[in-house]
Order: sequence, then C-alpha cells, then structure tokens
Amino acid sequence: MSGPPPPIAAVELIRRKRDGGALDPSAIEWLISGYLAGAVGEEQMAALLMAICWRGMAQGELAAWTGAMVRSGRRLDLSGVGRPTVDKHSTGGVGDKVSLVLAPLVAACGAAVPQLSGRGLGHTGGTLDKLEAIPGFRSDLDAAMVVRLLDEVGCVICAAGPELAPADRRLYALRDTTGTVESIPLIASSIMAKKVAEGTTALLLDVKVGSGAFMADRRAAHELATTMLGLGAAHGVRTAAVLTAMDVPLGRAVGNAVEVQESLELLQGSGPADCRALILAEAEAMLELAGISADPKAALDDGRALAVFRQMVRAQGGDPDAPLPVGPTLGVVPAPTAGVVRRLDARAVGVAAWRLGAGRQRAGDRVSAVAGVWCRARPGEAVERGQPVLELVGDDPLRLPAALDALVGAVEVGAEPLAPGLLVLEQIGAAPSR
Repeated sequence: MSGPPPPIAAVELIRRKRDGGALDPSAIEWLISGYLAGAVGEEQMAALLMAICWRGMAQGELAAWTGAMVRSGRRLDLSGVGRPTVDKHSTGGVGDKVSLVLAPLVAACGAAVPQLSGRGLGHTGGTLDKLEAIPGFRSDLDAAMVVRLLDEVGCVICAAGPELAPADRRLYALRDTTGTVESIPLIASSIMAKKVAEGTTALLLDVKVGSGAFMADRRAAHELATTMLGLGAAHGVRTAAVLTAMDVPLGRAVGNAVEVQESLELLQGSGPADCRALILAEAEAMLELAGISADPKAALDDGRALAVFRQMVRAQGGDPDAPLPVGPTLGVVPAPTAGVVRRLDARAVGVAAWRLGAGRQRAGDRVSAVAGVWCRARPGEAVERGQPVLELVGDDPLRLPAALDALVGAVEVGAEPLAPGLLVLEQIGAAPSR
C-alpha cells in the first residue's frame, strides 16, 4: 500500500538541499502540505529554509515550490469578471502611494484590477494602512465581494484573505524569526504565490531600488525581478517588471492620511510630478499587459479615475466626502544653509514617519492615521537658510525626538544645481515605452 513518506523524509530532504541538491515536485508538495498538517516540524522547516538561503533553488524547483503554496489554499476564479484582469505589485518604498491612484486609473481605462495589498512594517508604508485613514474604509473582504466589486467598480484594494496561499503566511512568519527573509527565491515565491492565487491573468512588478527600498543593490533587484517573471510565466500569468528609483521619497507626503491627501491631488490632475510620471508609466504598462488600448493621461485629467476611486471607497464602506484626519505639526528640519537640496534620504524619512507612529515594529501594532512627514523641499529645489525642508506631523509629541534623530544627516544642501535622476531605471518584459 502506497502512502506519504514517513516524517523522517523531511530530514532527508533537508540534507539534500543542504548539500546543494534539488527537490523534486512531489517532495516539495509533501513538504508544504506536511508542514501545514504538522507532519513537518517548525524546526525542520526552519532548517530547510536556511538551506535554501545558502543553496538557492533551480527555476523548475522554485516554480514547484510556488505552485505548492498556491495549492495550499484556494485560487480566486475571476473568469466571470467582464473585463481583462491585471494587477500590480510594488516591493515597497517611502511615500509610495502609487497604487491608490493606479488601480482606479487602470480600471477607468477598462481593466479589472484585483489589488491585494499589505500593511506597513518598519520604514515602508502599507497601502491598507493608508486607505484605512479614510473614515469607514474596510480592507477585509470575502472572495465573493472581491469578484462583485471587480465586475461593478473595476478595482478593489483589499487584504489577501486567509484562504489564499496560507502556506506562505506560515512560512513568512517563520522566515521572519529565523533570519531567512533575505533570500531571492523565497522572496519571489512569497510574492508570486499570492499573486497567482488571486487569479489575475496579468501582473506588473515594481521593484524598488535604493536606500529606501528593500533592495538597495540594483543587481539583486534585477535578479529578483527576473526570478518573479519566470514564476509568472510558469504559472500562466503574463508578467512584466520595472526597476524604479527609491533613494528619494516619492512625492512630498510620507505617512497614511497625508498620502491619501496627496493621492487625491493626483486624482484631481495635479500633485507631485514624480508620482504622476510613475503612475502614468505603470498605467501604460498594465494596459499593455491587459491588451487594452487607452489613454491613461486623459482618464487621469478628465476625472474618470477620481470617479472610480470614489466609487471604490464607497463600495468598501468608506466615505469619500469625509474629511481626512489631520495631525498638528510637531517639528521641522530646517535647511542648514541657502542653496539647492542635493540629497533627501528616503530611508531616513521613512524611519522618521515610522517612529512618529505611521508604521509598525511588528505585525499587529496599531498605526497612527495622522503621523507622517511632509517633504516641503525636494532634491533640485532651492531653499533659504532656516527654511523647513521636512515637516513632522503626528498625534504623540513624545515620539518627536526619536523621529528627529532619524533625520540627522538626511538633508544635504549645496550651491550647485542638481541634474534630475531617472525614475524608471530598467524595464523588463512588456514594460512601458517611456
């Protein structure tokens, strides 16, 4: 009589990976299902994850690992949605409110955007935390409501339900406590398992590079992007990627309610030029992936994207007409001298917003809707000595000293003009033409 391998098989598989061997698909399927069922212990999976960190995974092996995580739960069926489906994933940055504008913009152009997003942890913000600054907004939706809103509104921005790739949730928590987060195969499979499970047919990846990004090294960011593109191809999701700069915060607002406020400005046709340029570039890429010919600039400027955003907010329980919460100014960082801002360190600004209460140190921590940082001057802009470059807002003055400490050395002012840097560093696959 045949049956699953005995528990001792886990040790054999750990040894195989430790010694540089590859795991075959049946072994991977047993490992993932056995881990969820308790047949593979936490200590055994931790050892295997460390072996993967050291030895990596071959392309086919990683595709099987990702597929097993997808099959650990359910896969959303979006076949009944009457529009082409396309999503976007960002690896996270400082001031990255792109999704808040991009999802309704692409929906206004005729696509359905199932934007399953996350919460902030550390110095990078979370899309759900930002939207939940809107009074009444709900991010926990069941699968039936996700499908209904995609059909009726064209986009939804919500949390991934517990039924989607539950193995990833378990594995991520284990990686977080065992020093095995920094592994490109494990990062790629974690991201792509959720995206495959959400049922989209096309996906744009925004891989951030720079001081404020998870990946500070461009070569590593390129490797992560190409690894995820391979996983998309293996699982039938048409995927493209852009590498984008994250040495300077995106836009002027960093926080939760402040980023929603800036997103509304962008939806009204104004807002920071860097955010607007990136949103339009990524909208073009997503529409190309979805096979839709449309002009996202027109949809942004004529109010169609704003109308979809308001409809989405209302459909998810929020009040699009309610005033956003506002925090008082707690302190400023002045320009040390007159001249041109030459550097504004993204990571330092993100850490300051986090310390003011906009982010969390561990999952489950409460975040402040009003805490954040306004970048009153950006690189390339002229300032006078003593002029505020950064304005810190929040609801807890006791947090100010730690936030100011994070900003020591974050601002550099010089006499020479600054040439504008590239925002989109590289395009891989069916990326935007600009």
